[in-house]
Amino acid sequence: MKVLALVLAIFLIAIQAQLWVGRGSLPYVAHLREEVADARAENDKARARNVQIQAELRDLREGLEMVEEKARFELGMIKSDEVFVPLAPVPSATLAASSVRR
Repeated sequence: MKVLALVLAIFLIAIQAQLWVGRGSLPYVAHLREEVADARAENDKARARNVQIQAELRDLREGLEMVEEKARFELGMIKSDEVFVPLAPVPSATLAASSVRR
């Protein structure tokens, strides 16, 4: 009878050890849940980015307005009948001096 109680106590200790420090332990499961939550958040960001890229692709396939807009803003292209006038920002000291003179 004492041997049976001893064997059962050893099994109980082994089960408890797995619960608290083993692969299926509560802290390990909590860590895995955090990783899953992080992965889901990252996937949501990727889905939103994919939706945006799909919308751009649809615009590129359907019309030339998107192509023109990208060429103008990203490549600095202008039409043949347009005049490109680059505007440089005026330093704030020059603005203050011109307003004082008036």
